[in-house]
Amino acid sequence: MSKEVAKVDEEKEMSFFEHLEELRWHIIKAIIAIVAVAIGFFALGSIVFDTIVYAPRHDSFPTYKAFCALSERTCFGPPDFELITREMGEQFFIHIKVSLWLALIFTFPFVFYQFWAFVKPGLYEHEKQAAGMVVSTCTFLFYMGVSFGYFIISPFAITFLAGYHIGADAVNSPTLASYVSYMMMFTLPVGFVFQMPLLVYFLSKIGVVTPERMKKYRKHAFIVILILAAIITPPDIVTQFLIGIPVFLLYETSILVSKRVQAKKPKV
Repeated sequence: MSKEVAKVDEEKEMSFFEHLEELRWHIIKAIIAIVAVAIGFFALGSIVFDTIVYAPRHDSFPTYKAFCALSERTCFGPPDFELITREMGEQFFIHIKVSLWLALIFTFPFVFYQFWAFVKPGLYEHEKQAAGMVVSTCTFLFYMGVSFGYFIISPFAITFLAGYHIGADAVNSPTLASYVSYMMMFTLPVGFVFQMPLLVYFLSKIGVVTPERMKKYRKHAFIVILILAAIITPPDIVTQFLIGIPVFLLYETSILVSKRVQAKKPKV
């Protein structure tokens, strides 16, 4: 009898390690994809920086042109400033950092699919059918957040921060490292923040979140959103509201999502 129990335990242990092995391969695939795309971005060099990273510094950026096309009152543009480097090898390491950052953004659908492919076998059949919708929805929300950060937050923040002066003796000459760090904050974190409706969907499925509870703590949520916006954006009120207002709208959308999930639950 003890041998049978030991055999069952051994099978369970093997099954556990098999799952770990499968997870390892999914992680390896995701890392290979990120590194491969990063190498591609690194090889493009100055083309990537001129067309993507440095683009919000120029008047030709689509956001500036769009606002100027509306009227003269809404027209604005970035101030003229130079990016400097202070440390040996800074440009090289920033080049690697930007390549990995852009690679993570561009490979996000594949990386998320690898995570979902690992979880999928343990789901029920009707849950597997929704896998495609989850991956596509998550990807859409992520790129919507990244696009919002890149095309809306970054030009307003750059215009405000780079054009802010406290005297004639102070000249704005930000380092390349600080500029890239801000651009990263404007895009990648915002993409993850925009996953809120999807997160609320799953939390509502398991009963952790309800629309009534979200409505009750709406005011508290607004304060938390502003604090979150202050953490992932520069310390200026304009940029904080630029991200805070859309995230609060996502919160309101999440209430509707939670309400719809609750309505579909069988009544006991």
